[in-house]
Amino acid sequence: MDEAAARRVVLLQAFDAADSPLWTREDAAWATQLAARSLPADAPLERLLSERARHAVQRLEPRDRAVRRWLGRPGWRWRWVLLAVVIGLAGGFGVDLLGRNQIVDVLAPGVWAVVAWNLAVYLLLAFVPLGRATRGDAAAGSLRRALLSWWQHESASGPLRIATRRWAELSAGLALARIAVLLHVAAAALAIGLLGGMYLRGLVLDYRAGWQSTFLDATQVHTLLAPVLSPAGALIGIPVPDASAIEAMRLSSPAQPATAPAAPWIHLYAATLVLAVVMPRLLLALAALVRALLRARRIEVPLTDVATQREVRLLRRQKSQVRVCPYAQSPSAQAALGLRALLRREFGDDLQLDIEATTAVGDEDEAARRLGAQPATVRVVLVDLAATPEEDHQGRFVRALQSAAPQVPLLVVCDESAYRQRFAGMPERIDERRGAWRRWAASHDVRLSAVALDGLEAALVGDAPRAPAGT
Repeated sequence: MDEAAARRVVLLQAFDAADSPLWTREDAAWATQLAARSLPADAPLERLLSERARHAVQRLEPRDRAVRRWLGRPGWRWRWVLLAVVIGLAGGFGVDLLGRNQIVDVLAPGVWAVVAWNLAVYLLLAFVPLGRATRGDAAAGSLRRALLSWWQHESASGPLRIATRRWAELSAGLALARIAVLLHVAAAALAIGLLGGMYLRGLVLDYRAGWQSTFLDATQVHTLLAPVLSPAGALIGIPVPDASAIEAMRLSSPAQPATAPAAPWIHLYAATLVLAVVMPRLLLALAALVRALLRARRIEVPLTDVATQREVRLLRRQKSQVRVCPYAQSPSAQAALGLRALLRREFGDDLQLDIEATTAVGDEDEAARRLGAQPATVRVVLVDLAATPEEDHQGRFVRALQSAAPQVPLLVVCDESAYRQRFAGMPERIDERRGAWRRWAASHDVRLSAVALDGLEAALVGDAPRAPAGT
């Protein structure tokens, strides 16, 4: 999707997965119906989801101004390039590369410092290209944290906070490319400012060229300068002075006046800055800009969470095939009816529900391989609140299912019926155990619904939205 559509879809994903009064199931169904009426079922999936998100935003924005601010926060402004140019030019004009007392140092330590810095940057970019960082790169990780701070509004909470984390993850590569544009433009503008400063000072002051060194003689200075200044000299038609000419410019003491004209050296060093800094930086800025424009047009939004898969099935006019995988304890007939009512509320009345055989403790890996080979839209792991969540048992089963079928969303339903009856007079015990299961679910990147499955009308008492991948 393009950047604007992807941002809206990410925002709606967070609201679809959350239990928020700002966005109810009726609202979600309304947006899905409008999108289904606007486009055929066989339309590209990105168009269906983008159309649905567009309708949803029309209802969300009037309800919460934070949503409007979140969507309106700029990811890019062209005037930022102009600002980078102005800052670079101002910085360059403020630096005096010609030296004091109107004497141009032939060795030009200031110019070579600028050139050396840029060469170091080119070398670094050869190994870590800015704008191409992958998820595991330290640069991308640092940028995601910075983007999270940039995007996170102090009033953002709940779905907006989840959307912020996910968008920071998805847009890190795009933001890196845009930052690369600004940095390269600023570096080129800085070099141009340095050139302008040199020529401006040369217009109003009479500069002379000379040099001093404790360790170098004229032959060595010529040997050092000739290879690096020759390309610039060939470009502008000014040869590098030979060793004898350089020897004549040597200053034996700080008080000795310089007599050689400085204009040829200023031209040589200006051309060197153009070749080594201005042109490469502008080319790099152009390449980064092309990458940014391409990234902004094609942002891949993960669609593997349960809520999004539900809406995709509705938009495609397809039935949801939900496969329930009980763990350690088989559901009673009454719990099975309650589970069906819950899942119909979640995935629609026309879902296809299959309840598999109960997985025994110790049989997690074999059961996951068997279940992973069976087709499903969503897999539901059914556990009991009376059990304590453990990494070696429930955790192992969930990890094995995720590994066996990573493309299939996974939902964990925790049946509270028996535990609530046992501790009916101790609600704090129920809250404590429910909190333990929610922390466990968050650590395994799965969505958890804590439900009392003791009747046809299952009471949904908690719903923790799935955390975005990679957070």
